[in-house]
Amino acid sequence: MKLKPDLVVEHVAGQYPVFVSARWLDGIALATAERTKRLVFVTDNNVDRLYGETFQATLEQHSVEAIKLTVPPGEASKSLRVVNELYEQLLARGIDRQTTMVALGGGVVGDIAGFVAATWMRGIDLIQIPTTLLAQVDSSIGGKSGVNIPGAKNIVGAFWQPVSVFIDTSMLETLSEEEFTSGLAEVVKYGVILDAKLFKLLETQFESINQRDPAVMADIVRRCCQLKADVVRQDERETTGARAVLNFGHTAGHALESVFGYGTWRHGHAVAAGMMIAARMALQLGRVKADFVERLSKLLRSLRIPQQFPENRHDELLAIMNHDKKARNGKPRFVLPTKIGHVELVDEIDSNLILSAMRQSSESHE
Repeated sequence: MKLKPDLVVEHVAGQYPVFVSARWLDGIALATAERTKRLVFVTDNNVDRLYGETFQATLEQHSVEAIKLTVPPGEASKSLRVVNELYEQLLARGIDRQTTMVALGGGVVGDIAGFVAATWMRGIDLIQIPTTLLAQVDSSIGGKSGVNIPGAKNIVGAFWQPVSVFIDTSMLETLSEEEFTSGLAEVVKYGVILDAKLFKLLETQFESINQRDPAVMADIVRRCCQLKADVVRQDERETTGARAVLNFGHTAGHALESVFGYGTWRHGHAVAAGMMIAARMALQLGRVKADFVERLSKLLRSLRIPQQFPENRHDELLAIMNHDKKARNGKPRFVLPTKIGHVELVDEIDSNLILSAMRQSSESHE
């Protein structure tokens, strides 16, 4: 089955195809079967109930040995403990360098499987099959993998590019409203940082998006994947700063997830709150006007994405930001907007300004 990719992601060591379609899990399994005759796929219990049996059965119909490993759903699984449990299962099953690893799930599964694939026998082939909107538009592209430790999110990880990415947009129909809007926050992020036309599309098509219109969502997923691929090509390992724009909203967002407990906040919802913090900081610094903040807030409301910031623990959140991966000289760096479609990395922002933006976001009733 010769497939034409929707886009190709270029990286230092080569390139890989990304395929986007709807209702083609059997086709994904067939395309995977043509690549390898032995694979191990990682999924969580929720995704397994929806797609695991079908995926495994289709592979086995095409004479592929498909070994399934499941992890508990949720951010708590992104831990070294779970990774070690997977290592032990791989050892017991005799998984070698000729075996392909498949991540069938959302961002948590993709991060765990990616990290395990990068480190098992110093690296085995990885295929990403993202099942959530957030994973489809963001985490499945670009090769980042990682796990959390109690004090920091994604602080332990590796860059490990997949050999291919298969996206079935019909999987979005099974997502909860919380999971779907979490992914939409990352879509909004792309519009703010890179693509004013995408931002405008979200403003005009929000009703169709809220209804998860298949055609509209497929176009959005393809566009976001292309934007992510363009950034990865410029700065695969975050050495030039070009990839840093993808962290818009993430400095405060990661702090929220860390302070309040991984899984308490959906990642996208934490990022949405973080985007509003960054927008208010940019306003105070004169980088944007008030209508920018209102336009961003209005779009988040239209897409039913929560944006309210907590009213307490601001000092604790600031302390976490000071230890963020992007921090420099003990002070956080923020990606701040200048207009819709363009952002910049700003160093050493005064702590009082950050606290002021947090208070404003806590007091708002958007």
